[in-house]
Amino acid sequence: MPSDSLRIAVEGCGHGTLNAIYSSINKSCQLNGWDGVDLLIIGGDFQAVRNSFDLNCMSVPVKFCEIGDFHEYYSGTRKAPYLTIFVGGNHEASNYLFELYYGGWVAPNIYYLGAANVVRFGPLRIASLSGIWKGYNYNKPHFERLPYGQDDIKSIYHVREYDVRKLLQLRTQVDIGISHDWPRGVEWMGDWKALFLKKDLFEADARAGTLGSLAAKYVMDRLRPPHWFSAHLHCKFPAIVDYTPSTQTNPIHPHHTPINPNQSSGINHNTDEINIELEEAEKPIQQPGPSIMLRNEDEIDIDMEDDTPAQEPRKNPSNSKNQANIVPAAEAEIPTVVSEELRALLPPTFARPAPPIPPATLPHPESISNKTTRFLALDKCLPNRKFLQILEINPISSPAEPQPQPQLQRPYILSYDKEWLAITRVFAPDLTVGSRSAAVPPDKGHAYYRPFVETEERWVKDHVVARGNMRIPENFEVTAPVYDAEVGIDGRAQPREYTNSQTARFCEMLGIGNPFDVSEEERDRRIQNGPPRGDSSRMDGGRGGFRGRGGGRGRGRGRGDRGRGRGRGRDPR
Repeated sequence: MPSDSLRIAVEGCGHGTLNAIYSSINKSCQLNGWDGVDLLIIGGDFQAVRNSFDLNCMSVPVKFCEIGDFHEYYSGTRKAPYLTIFVGGNHEASNYLFELYYGGWVAPNIYYLGAANVVRFGPLRIASLSGIWKGYNYNKPHFERLPYGQDDIKSIYHVREYDVRKLLQLRTQVDIGISHDWPRGVEWMGDWKALFLKKDLFEADARAGTLGSLAAKYVMDRLRPPHWFSAHLHCKFPAIVDYTPSTQTNPIHPHHTPINPNQSSGINHNTDEINIELEEAEKPIQQPGPSIMLRNEDEIDIDMEDDTPAQEPRKNPSNSKNQANIVPAAEAEIPTVVSEELRALLPPTFARPAPPIPPATLPHPESISNKTTRFLALDKCLPNRKFLQILEINPISSPAEPQPQPQLQRPYILSYDKEWLAITRVFAPDLTVGSRSAAVPPDKGHAYYRPFVETEERWVKDHVVARGNMRIPENFEVTAPVYDAEVGIDGRAQPREYTNSQTARFCEMLGIGNPFDVSEEERDRRIQNGPPRGDSSRMDGGRGGFRGRGGGRGRGRGRGDRGRGRGRGRDPR
């Protein structure tokens, strides 16, 4: 193995099966003569369920609710044999991941990447985006907060433009991109015929241009990493996305060019890569036929999703060109109701509203120079499924700052990314949590944000880098009670909200506010008010309601005094 390459294991959807995933990695390494991997990437639906009450915050039909085996790693009964990172999907203990919005350890050696993130693992630079695409929630704030209504349990994992906007400010190369949902249009970059034969419900959405995530597409098009990994659709699918200029355009996304498999991609393939099955993407690609406007419910096996039709969000300025307004002839002939002469005589309140100021854009960054992205989606961990891939990756990104030698030698460690920390500081004042009436400030464009990011990079250099704080601290702490099999599962109550010390310390390090930390009195008030009006969900006030204000250290049958908790958990110590 080349000295600068890293051995990576990639898993599709986790679905609470860590024991089986780690066992499968061990077997794959034995078959390939490896002594292990440097890193495991899980593409979502991780299901970090600490106890039975977390199950009540996860969007899964009751008949499929299972506690899984994550709680064994959370309690310390087991420890992950490989450093594991993951993005959030649409089947998660969303209340736990909410605690770690900026990213953090859900258990020793297992790191959640947050809603959106860029981290470094040794010489690798990794960008990530959690959640799935639902256009009608894209421009909304993160309004969900415990206690959740049934709609909140679904909407909390919908990607938000605020998080995507932050990723689109990056101006330097990354090595790996991760999203739960597929980037929209990527299905046409591989063997789509074989895909549609295997997953026949995908074809209608693909031809209508609605399969996959626009948000993930925006980010992939901007960052253009050599590798992009996804899950969600429960099948293995490799593809190659070519960003070199071409006259052949994709019918769904005219800014993309499907790679011609009979021509060289212009990059050297990694000959040491194991079982990547790129031969699946090497069949001639034909143009898809006419659009068939049918609707796929995005229901993948147990993926019970929203029934409300998704509305398309506003166009992202960094990925779409100006389009002329097309007015139907019938409308064009309708005269203006109020003439301009008459309007001029009216008070100023009747004046036409000023047109919105378009975001100030910049050319695509020259430092993002990679031209080909190798996409790979994988299945969920089940027998006879293609859910795991092990491969070697050679980084092409450059560290923003000189890295201490131990960070560039095995065993590699996770560290923060200077540019991302700066972007986080720029956008932190715009983050609102738990408010349905809040409005996300409009996108002002790369040119507007760039000077602020540069200023904050200098702040990060002086206050984080210079102080030796770029290494992500291994500061996991138990926050909620651990699952107690003797007590079993309560299918009604939701947990109490906890303040995670990792998020608090991260915000303190960056000098930003922490909207995820509220007083116990505020939490009591929210519990008293219950879920949003009109929702049938409730915060069960009976046994197991986690009314106690502590970390749930007791056996779970007390009266909820401070520091003891009232949930059905046991002391992990």
